[in-house]
Amino acid sequence: MTSLERQNGTAVQRRTAEHKPRRSWRTRLIGRPLETADSPHQTVGKLIGLAIFASDALSSTAYATQEMLLVLAAAGTMAFGTVFPLSIAIVILLAIVTLSYEQTIHAYPNGGGSYIVARDNLGDLPARTAGAALMTDYILTVAVSVSSGVAQVVSAIPSWFDYRVHLAVGMVLFVMIVNLRGVRESGKAFAIPTYFFVASMYATVVVGLVRYLNGSLGTVPNPPPLETLHELQALTPFLVLHAFSNGSAALTGVEAISNGITAFREPRSRNAGITLIWMSAILGTLFLGIGFLAGPIGAIPSEYETVISQLARTAFGGQGVLYLGTIAATTVILIMATNTSFAGFPRLTALMAEDGFLPRQFTYRGSRLVYSRGIFALAVIACLLIIAFGASVTGLIPLYAIGVYLSFTLSQAGMARRWWKIGRLQPGAEAKERGSTLRSQPGWKTKMMINGFGALCTAVVMVVFSVTKFMEGAWIVLVLIPLLVVMLRAISNHYRRLAQDLSLEDFREPPPVPRHRILLPISSVHQGTLAALRYAQMLSNDVTAVHVSTDPEEAERVRAQWEIWGKGVRLVILGSPYRLFLEPLLQYIDELASQRQPNETITIVVPQFVPRRWVHNLLHTQTAMMLRLVLLFKRGVIITDVPYQVE
Repeated sequence: MTSLERQNGTAVQRRTAEHKPRRSWRTRLIGRPLETADSPHQTVGKLIGLAIFASDALSSTAYATQEMLLVLAAAGTMAFGTVFPLSIAIVILLAIVTLSYEQTIHAYPNGGGSYIVARDNLGDLPARTAGAALMTDYILTVAVSVSSGVAQVVSAIPSWFDYRVHLAVGMVLFVMIVNLRGVRESGKAFAIPTYFFVASMYATVVVGLVRYLNGSLGTVPNPPPLETLHELQALTPFLVLHAFSNGSAALTGVEAISNGITAFREPRSRNAGITLIWMSAILGTLFLGIGFLAGPIGAIPSEYETVISQLARTAFGGQGVLYLGTIAATTVILIMATNTSFAGFPRLTALMAEDGFLPRQFTYRGSRLVYSRGIFALAVIACLLIIAFGASVTGLIPLYAIGVYLSFTLSQAGMARRWWKIGRLQPGAEAKERGSTLRSQPGWKTKMMINGFGALCTAVVMVVFSVTKFMEGAWIVLVLIPLLVVMLRAISNHYRRLAQDLSLEDFREPPPVPRHRILLPISSVHQGTLAALRYAQMLSNDVTAVHVSTDPEEAERVRAQWEIWGKGVRLVILGSPYRLFLEPLLQYIDELASQRQPNETITIVVPQFVPRRWVHNLLHTQTAMMLRLVLLFKRGVIITDVPYQVE
């Protein structure tokens, strides 16, 4: 399809390419390419959205209680009685964060994650900090969730313990492939397992509560041996705070829905807000139920059997079908928790890349309309973490949640300031910002207090988490996030300088070129050399062929052939007594460049021999390629390739 327009005397022709990508192994793996026009049809409803964005938060019920018990074990089994009160405190914190993010969703209908909120209300430095914290959290979510999923498998099949890392890496790659297929496809693939997990966990908790009330629950049969990270000590406030910080990892993933609002169908804000409330209600009730039942059954924290496994076989009276179904559902949801990161991380990196804080490549959509480069980067980094920590949940947890609570704090602080700015508007007035429009509205003081209180709570949790887990590995994240912030600033500075260098402001057309000098490096005289010579003479009459001589006899043969085929073009032979090729040529070019006239142009025309098959390149020295790479950084010198294909 072609159309012709004329605007201000300039003819503009618009054409739509009719080429369609061919079928290949990639299309068989991730599906046929989608047109850009299909993008609005790739949105999802509330039920599918819950499967995509809530799996991370819901999956945390599988390990958060166990991680609290693991810390409290240092004070003996009597300290396990504090798990349920701590669970209540964490659910209250969940309610505060949920209420805060529900406001954020409606304030930023185009996506209001921590990065956008901090950017619009707090400035570039807080925005980069929020972005770095969120990227860290998304990566750790994949590593922790998959490692925890593998731990569930190992609980049921202990002989697989030595293959934890292999299983974890394989699971990450599987989820990566599913997400490369597109948002709708990944949501459909994970919807049934998500609701199967919710049903299984509610069944486990309800059966456990009923049996507890009628006195038939009992304790865990054949419990695993008690494991402690430290020597026995008293139940100190520090130990309680340490356990609280471990359990607060249950809130990771709550922000994912506010980041992915654009993935929901219209009305997007309403659908996203309802999904957030559903997710928090399910998470809170399951977390309380597991925390309560862990005490009566005498659950023991162990790397060899998870608390969920102990609860399920106690509630169902053994390792029958219901037990295996619960373990299977828990394993699947833990693996699917990575899907939340695979949905959020690429969107976050795309937003940051648009603002110049990450490489521009992260803004490109793949053949299935997803940010495939972000998906691939997340999978690779998470796999490296899993390998480095041996797929150990206990080893990874200390690194976890600092980033997410830092992003919580910045987001809620940014929202509080947003309400403060709204309060300064005149009635009926509006103010346009990059991510949203500010409109005067009543009740802004109440909303500002809600977000301010949320910021205070999450900041306290972040400090507690950092202090209690500092020596266990949290220092790594506390060092990594500032380093990421510095890296983001360096990338932004590069793009800013580049934009200034390429700007057309105050640009004036340079005067006509008085001289266009062409240099034609040749190693020998053949058909490819003559093709390059013909092209060089089309550019200018001032052509000089240059031959670097490492062998006097070979130089004489080149001179003799050039006299016959060189069409009278002058030839310069550079002697190289140390058998170097690039250095003498570059020195000669530097001499010419230093003597050139104002506005004089020097073009290096590089003949390149292209063999029939790519593997044949291994049989040649690739001198043209090396020369091109070196000359690319010579200021004021233009490099032109003239390939000569051999039939």
